Amino acid sequence: MTCRAGCGACCIAISISSSIPGMPDGKPAGVPCVNLDEHFRCSIHGSPDYPAVCAALRPDPGMCGSNRQEALLFLSELERETCPQD
Repeated sequence: MTCRAGCGACCIAISISSSIPGMPDGKPAGVPCVNLDEHFRCSIHGSPDYPAVCAALRPDPGMCGSNRQEALLFLSELERETCPQD
């Protein structure tokens, strides 16, 4: 499966703990990545700055659902379920 055009759900819903261009302290869950452009595409995809966590996340029908909203809901729930509890 390839990424759905105009989705960007993974660039919004998930957290990134490592430093990324424009977000030196990482990215909190639910906050759009600063590298997400106006068409919901990653502006650093494929570049040396592309985070390893993003490269490891592969689109899958179960994760992406049938539309952007389903992907956002699934990934947001997955983030909540896997977030370390203090």
